[in-house]
Amino acid sequence: MLLYKQKKNQGPKGNRLLISITVLGSAGPIRFVVNEEELVAAVIDTALKSYAREGRLPVLGSDLNDFLLYCPSAGSDALSPWEAIGAQGARNFMLCKKPRTEKMEEDGRSTEANTRKGSGIWKAWINKSLNLKISSH
Repeated sequence: MLLYKQKKNQGPKGNRLLISITVLGSAGPIRFVVNEEELVAAVIDTALKSYAREGRLPVLGSDLNDFLLYCPSAGSDALSPWEAIGAQGARNFMLCKKPRTEKMEEDGRSTEANTRKGSGIWKAWINKSLNLKISSH
């Protein structure tokens, strides 16, 4: 009697790891199984797809080049995208967006500062309108 079926399309043999990836700003970690020889870039891609499929907030996007994967036990340097995920010997990781670089316009002002200035006006307007509705005794 056959107790189990063999999977036909099994990938390369190797150790499989259950990893947890905490996304900065999200409610909880994403957990999934990976092959220890899988590249960090592929793990980031899988994590972003799982994150989007679960409908988590904040919305991150899908470009794996915008993200860095950190291993808290390995120090403060991000993992190389071409490194095997099992090389660290860890199972807990943190996914963060890469910091944006400010772009300078021709007159020397940064476009990032202009964007922040515009959003500051909206924040001030919202705060002002909320303060008008709150009555103090």
